[in-house]
Amino acid sequence: APDLCCRILHTTYMGTTNSSKETRARAKQLATELGCYHVDCDIDVVVNAMLQLFTMITGKKPEYHMNGGSWAQTMALQNIQARLRMVLAYFLAQLLPWIRGSQGFLLVLGSANVDEALRGYYTKYDCSAADINPIGGICKQDLKAFLLYAADEYGYNVLKEIVAAPPTAELLPITADFVQTDEVDMGMTYDELGVYGKLRNVERCGPVSMYQKLEQRWGPKTQRNLSPTEIAKKVKYFFRMYAMNRHKQTILTPSYHAENYSPDDNRFDHRQFLYPANWTRQFNTIDALVAEDEKTRMES
Repeated sequence: APDLCCRILHTTYMGTTNSSKETRARAKQLATELGCYHVDCDIDVVVNAMLQLFTMITGKKPEYHMNGGSWAQTMALQNIQARLRMVLAYFLAQLLPWIRGSQGFLLVLGSANVDEALRGYYTKYDCSAADINPIGGICKQDLKAFLLYAADEYGYNVLKEIVAAPPTAELLPITADFVQTDEVDMGMTYDELGVYGKLRNVERCGPVSMYQKLEQRWGPKTQRNLSPTEIAKKVKYFFRMYAMNRHKQTILTPSYHAENYSPDDNRFDHRQFLYPANWTRQFNTIDALVAEDEKTRMES
């Protein structure tokens, strides 16, 4: 199996100054356990070249927010790293067979999951853009369960470390008091995103019906014991982010259709891709329901 894997599967870790040594080590260890052909490289030279070109064109240099830059500058600096990884991935896919004395080209595999797509927590045309995405139809929690199964069943032990590690894009500088994590960036947990995704697609919930269902699941006297106001805030935030980023789902990489909650716009989720981010009518209805539910909670 390792001999076959080395012939057909090629992996690459494309690090920057924002990448951690732990993530790099886990990527290398996984490649070793699988037996695939692995390329470990840094792309800072390409990122810096792009920044130098931008500065030459505009006369200005963008900075991260911790260095005095704006939100727009910070996002652009993160996005350029992700997009350059996509370019290099395709370049390697075309030329690695030549490097290894073979012919043809390789298909590029993507790695964005359902939750990231729903939340819009990825860069359009970045390293999530590929020829096919094996995990594009799976949510984070189901994916973790699959990885743990593979670790036990096939002996890929580093997968347990990968599951245990806090998910992070590693696109911002790591400092003594700051480490970027997905859930802080997104403003919600992957557990919550998994619930939102299934309610939105499988149970066909919009903002109002999602609030009503979550009030029963997460509300007072449940395990989470959230107030109606807290639940409404979470539902509104999810749908606001979903509306703002829905356009990204129109260019999702084709994925293996594993579950019925896939957000794949072109094949399984034929919904409009332009939504009003303020959801005026729906959010007003939620506010009215919250007022009633809060009154009932106080009376009880």
